[in-house]
Amino acid sequence: MLASHIAEALRGSPHRIMVTGASGWLGSATLDLLHDALGEQFHDRVVCFGSSARTLRLADGDTIEQRSLNAMVGLPAEPSLLLHLAFLTKERAEQMDETGYRAANRAIRQAVLDALDPAGVEAVFLASSGAAAFADDPATSAAMRLYGSLKREDETAFADWAEGKGRSLISARIFNISGAHINKLGSYALASFIIDALAGGPVRIKAPHDVLRSYVAVRELMSLVFALLLAGDPGVLRFDSGGDPVELGALAEGVAARFGGCAVERPQRAPGEDRYLGDGGRYRQLLEQHGIEAVSLACQIEETADYLMRMQTGLSAGAMAAGVAS
Repeated sequence: MLASHIAEALRGSPHRIMVTGASGWLGSATLDLLHDALGEQFHDRVVCFGSSARTLRLADGDTIEQRSLNAMVGLPAEPSLLLHLAFLTKERAEQMDETGYRAANRAIRQAVLDALDPAGVEAVFLASSGAAAFADDPATSAAMRLYGSLKREDETAFADWAEGKGRSLISARIFNISGAHINKLGSYALASFIIDALAGGPVRIKAPHDVLRSYVAVRELMSLVFALLLAGDPGVLRFDSGGDPVELGALAEGVAARFGGCAVERPQRAPGEDRYLGDGGRYRQLLEQHGIEAVSLACQIEETADYLMRMQTGLSAGAMAAGVAS
């Protein structure tokens, strides 16, 4: 659930809520949060867009129709908030040629930018990525640099719109999130560890060197996002998702403890460190400013595990690992 005072403010807001990339992890989680917060208002106020028109199923069994992204241009004008979550992921950057990947993401960007003013959008949340900070880092993979550079282009393009039109942009570089609708279960450490534990262990850490990550609950992040959107302050507000830094060994131990203390396995420790952390201080300030309580890592593990256990019903372990639960 969203923070209660944020949910109440949303219910009292006159704004239509538009969501692009509605079928992805963040989009799916956001739709469930909006459905819970808005209740009977949900279908009248929320409009979804994605790569194709299809029916999306919510956690409680309700559905909502997703429209094609191109349909944004024909939307009637009314005061709106936009959550722009549509983007081809880093995994697609690894699979596609660079020219095609750049063109596809730039086409998404332009389709959304072209629709903002005709639709009456007053404030935009742009889901950027921590990868944007690594766009020029030669130590990262080519796919990470490509993905990050295009995320950074989005940041600039939407900031130009907000500043030029006197509108509001909330731009967040998202590093690591937890909770419902987590996907790519073999790639994300938290999900991978929980899947290991659900199978009886051991929880396996692949990296021999130190790996530092910081996690925030998706419901906490989106509570902050909606608080900032509803504030409607003109201009651009940028922040990183926060959370307390945790080394993967400690994360694995936390997951193992949640499941009765199964074993944790790791290769012999080697030199080196992998850090993927945002500016937690700035993030904490924003939470405090808007009266949003941070969700502890232990609670994040619990909530993510609860979701994955629910998703296991009717799914084989192999299907889960392949990401069918997304």
